[in-house]
Amino acid sequence: MGRGSRLWGLLALLCGAVAAAAPSPPAVAAAAPLLCNVSLDSPAEERWLPVLRHFDPAFLRAAVARVIDERVPKWAHEVIQPIAAELELFMPQPFAGEIVGLCKALGISLGDGVLLNFAYESTAFCTSIVAQDDKGNIYHGRNLDYDFVDILSKITIDVQFLRSGQVAYQGTTFFGYVGLWTGQSPHKFTISGDEREGGRWWENAIAAFLNRNYPVSWLVRDTLSRAEDFQSAVLRLAGTPIIAEVYYIVGGVSPKEGMVITRNRRGPADLWPLDPLGGAWFRVETNYDHWTTPPPFDDRRTPAIKALNATGQQNINFDTLFKVLSVKPVLNNNTVYTTVMSAALPDKYQTWIRTVK
Repeated sequence: MGRGSRLWGLLALLCGAVAAAAPSPPAVAAAAPLLCNVSLDSPAEERWLPVLRHFDPAFLRAAVARVIDERVPKWAHEVIQPIAAELELFMPQPFAGEIVGLCKALGISLGDGVLLNFAYESTAFCTSIVAQDDKGNIYHGRNLDYDFVDILSKITIDVQFLRSGQVAYQGTTFFGYVGLWTGQSPHKFTISGDEREGGRWWENAIAAFLNRNYPVSWLVRDTLSRAEDFQSAVLRLAGTPIIAEVYYIVGGVSPKEGMVITRNRRGPADLWPLDPLGGAWFRVETNYDHWTTPPPFDDRRTPAIKALNATGQQNINFDTLFKVLSVKPVLNNNTVYTTVMSAALPDKYQTWIRTVK
């Protein structure tokens, strides 16, 4: 296969339609996801195998097939299969090894495993909030909205990543997806990621595989693993080249440690910190630049801001933040899960699967 054909395969990897969050009011129940441990001391190809025991492999294979069939054109699927092994050479560890191990265990092709991870990478519509109470405590919450709620609600998991038997970091993800859109480094910082539309798929593909840029959710996990504090997390998230534009929302453990980072592929487009002394005790980020007006058909920002103002800085806590994230249409028919967290109180990390009835 020539270089041109390979490039078309790379381009195909990241194509697909973006699904917007539905604003209609849902009736929702909440349940905690499965809590799993993943040992970073185990070889990358083996570390997810204990988690796999909690799932029906046949259901997982069917879920993979459905997501790919509905997200990736059939011609692209056919192109990517023969060059998946070559693509693996361009993907950083431990992510490449983890995908290989999962594919072997599930009996699916490496091409499908790669496609699945990148299909999730490009279509997450979300609402994230970072807030400081009147005592200087930082709270961070998020809704993750996505298509395939019926599938994803069954494979959403909370994961504790262990190093030498201790929790190095934790997060919420979908089984089979090695990145994190939501995570916490205990006593250091919290991160959530929201999709930002921008750039062309072919630019993203070139950035990912020719320049070896990070997928946006892999940078979240890498930062949780490596950064030592809020400031170093912000620097890493703002400056590391990534494959697509995104919003990174970061919370710390000290007053004023809250930030929305609006990202281009090469670097930051904007840094939007908390300014509690100036009255800005919270920041709300959905999927639109904060200096623009969200479209009327998807304005989750305004209801979230109204709910936070009604709550008040003196009353913000885990429970009231969850209630803000449950206001319609912040919570909507595409919301898969809600997480509230605070790095200063890591044991309070809590996720709810939001099941639409």
